[in-house]
Amino acid sequence: MNRLLLLTGVLLCILSTSCIPHKDTVYLQNKNTATDSTQTMVEQQKPYRVQINDILNIRIKVLDQENVTIFNPVGEGNLNASSAERAYFDGFTVDYHGNIRIPELGKLNVLGYTAEEIEVLIKEKLLADQFKETANIFITVKLSGLRFTANGEVGSPGTVTLFQDRVNIFEAIANVGEIPVTGNKREVQIIRQYPQGQQIHTIDLTDINVMKSPFYYIQPNDIIYVKPLRQKSIGTGRTAVETLGTIVTVLSLITTSILLFTRL
Repeated sequence: MNRLLLLTGVLLCILSTSCIPHKDTVYLQNKNTATDSTQTMVEQQKPYRVQINDILNIRIKVLDQENVTIFNPVGEGNLNASSAERAYFDGFTVDYHGNIRIPELGKLNVLGYTAEEIEVLIKEKLLADQFKETANIFITVKLSGLRFTANGEVGSPGTVTLFQDRVNIFEAIANVGEIPVTGNKREVQIIRQYPQGQQIHTIDLTDINVMKSPFYYIQPNDIIYVKPLRQKSIGTGRTAVETLGTIVTVLSLITTSILLFTRL
């Protein structure tokens, strides 16, 4: 009887520690209040400042468009290439010194500038060297897609380019496949590039307050890493039923082995 109670206790302990809790699988939980309905104000995203290896899409328009043909890509080449590939060849890549090279204007340092600031910078250079105010210069500067990489416990690890100005962490994950039950949603790491190097930031996707995080919106060249839960390393089931099945299989194997040895 005592052995049965002991075995039952051991099984309950294993079940309670090896299964993945429901609270670790649900996104955006309201952990501060008991109500199911809540409203969270997402903090306004600060303007993105250009970093090394970014690719800029620059378009210049004037009254006589033939005068700016040299500045704008012709759009020829491999028509079967993807949008990301065309952006790579047609865009202006920020080199390791923070410069881009524009025809006629030469090198222009844009490291740490916003898109709007770069537009003003180019316009000033054109007015000083090429055109007059009457040319009605109109300039647009955009990132050639928002490129990020996702690794670890996601459906399809890899690098993705989204042609949007703003992408939050949930949209990014949705584009690389859902985080499986074995993924650690509480400690998702974002490796972000800064002028001084890379830094690792950790966010909790199970907490609704993640929408207030300065890392809720991803940035170009971010690396998203989702760690596996401890239960995956142990090799037990994701649910109590799966874990119980694993335990029964192991116990059956042990019992069979003992019976075979005792008969020898």
